[in-house]
Amino acid sequence: MWVQRFLSRSAGQLKTFSRQISVRIVNETNIEVLEENDRKPLTFPGVWLRDNCLCEDCFHGSSKSRKLDWDNFDTRIRPVTLEANEVTKEVKVKWSDSHESSFSLDWLKERSFQKERQKDYLREFYRPATKHWSGAEFQEIARHFSYEEVMSQDSVLMQWLQALAVYGVALLRNAPLDEGVVRRLAERVGFIRRTTYGEEFVVQAKPGAQNFAYLSLPLPLHTDLPYYEYKPSVNILHCVVQTDSPGGSNMLVDGFHIADILRRDHPEDFERLCRVVVDWNDIGSEDGREFHNIWRAPVICLDAEGRYTRVNHSVPQRDSHFNVPLAEVLPWYESYARFVRLAIADSHAFKTRPGDVLTFNNIRLLHGRTGYDDSEQNPRYIVGAYLDWDIIYSRLRVLKKRLGGGKI
Repeated sequence: MWVQRFLSRSAGQLKTFSRQISVRIVNETNIEVLEENDRKPLTFPGVWLRDNCLCEDCFHGSSKSRKLDWDNFDTRIRPVTLEANEVTKEVKVKWSDSHESSFSLDWLKERSFQKERQKDYLREFYRPATKHWSGAEFQEIARHFSYEEVMSQDSVLMQWLQALAVYGVALLRNAPLDEGVVRRLAERVGFIRRTTYGEEFVVQAKPGAQNFAYLSLPLPLHTDLPYYEYKPSVNILHCVVQTDSPGGSNMLVDGFHIADILRRDHPEDFERLCRVVVDWNDIGSEDGREFHNIWRAPVICLDAEGRYTRVNHSVPQRDSHFNVPLAEVLPWYESYARFVRLAIADSHAFKTRPGDVLTFNNIRLLHGRTGYDDSEQNPRYIVGAYLDWDIIYSRLRVLKKRLGGGKI
């Protein structure tokens, strides 16, 4: 039976009515909440509501954490009586353990178990849905932002982070020509991710280079640090000095788009690159510290629902160990060769200018560089750093909650 309350308040001859809220117990365990004019009631499992009681005995408000004693938690808990209050927009529940809980209607709506609302939450707030793109579409999807506006306006900061989340790439313009830009930008979001190569790193031709990127030769498409279990998520590359010689252009390709092509047109290759584990490695030294990093993972990584989580790719930085059955070796090479050829054919090249800050998703996009002449007359000086997606998503959610919106 629905429990209903209908209240009115008067001011002179004018009466205003709150929307009626109806609540009822269903199947002895669930609670249904229906607000006037809504088509369908919202259904909430009783055990979930009891677990999420917000009273001081069950919930620590300042840390947003449960205090509930799960050693004694009754998973068979039942709602006994309900009360709906249209004025405070709250639903009160008395439970079979004699405890009482109160939930606001807004709080309940935000946590609706309706499939579409759950999808909206996952797509818009938890992690924005990615939009994959081909190289021919780069000019359409690439978003440009003012560095100063990103640094000074939270609304622009949110738009930049949203663009990174959706498309995997965004460009900031007119940054100062000093080495502190990448640190200041990273700290505007959260903090820099430190790696074997330090916090900030300089990409320029170096004698005796310990990393392939520190040569002026063409740099093939790759993922940075695929040999890390927990890879840096977003690459920040600040162009301080750009060579006037031919070359030195950045190359980008959406690895998720290439995976889409394989999934559609070459399913056997797609399956193989998702299944066969590769040994990625990096051996060398930096600032006097020797290192030998290894991580084993497929080229295309999927979550439990078949969605891409990351792409691993680096032709130079694969270990000579290949721990697969003999019969798997040649088929894997053929599948990987197809992946690489598709990526090269679809890549988009462009040359950044001094003051540009290129930001992109390192675990989604493959990036590279055309070769260039390096000399005192034609130097190239790029300062880089990394951010992690956990930090970016956290900042983006805070901004969305504070400012609202966030769509681009």
